[in-house]
Amino acid sequence: MTEHAGGGAADADDRPDLSGPHPSRLFGQLFDRHSRPLHRYLARRVGDLADDLVGETFLIAFQTRAGYDPGRGTARSWLYGIATNLLRRHVRQEVRGLRAAARAAGSAAGAEGHENRVADQVDASARARLLAGALVELDTGDRDVLLLTSWAGLDSNEVAEALGIPVGTVRSRLHRVRRRLRSHASTTEHTRSGDE
Repeated sequence: MTEHAGGGAADADDRPDLSGPHPSRLFGQLFDRHSRPLHRYLARRVGDLADDLVGETFLIAFQTRAGYDPGRGTARSWLYGIATNLLRRHVRQEVRGLRAAARAAGSAAGAEGHENRVADQVDASARARLLAGALVELDTGDRDVLLLTSWAGLDSNEVAEALGIPVGTVRSRLHRVRRRLRSHASTTEHTRSGDE
């Protein structure tokens, strides 16, 4: 089985019937197929907490398997939906982490004049600070859509399935977030060039 990376159409293997007599075997296959990419996505959002959240995601999925309908979406999007709901419980921790990243990148950018700093590292630090600061300012729904798309690699249909919202809402949120991030970057670049 192949791991989904680019958000393409999911194959029939990702729509298992979990109501059958042997759900443990199917969950083993789901775990083998989706736990690593799910862990990567969660780790980017909450760091070390990802281990716990992956385990909790699969535990909840197993406990609520009767509610999974393969006709409504793939197991992948269902699992990311469960994980996203768990993340919402930890959103304060995520926001604190993004603020810390913004501060850390800011202090690294302050060392710009130091001769041991490479210009690319300084630029990357400034961009990381910019992105982290902008992510903190997004509302939870917009941040979930952006990160499920960019970090988890889900397409708009999968994000809609994961969050239980219409695909048009996903697309409009993504458009709004991208416009906001571009505006934020443009404003910050203009401010930085005015300071020089």
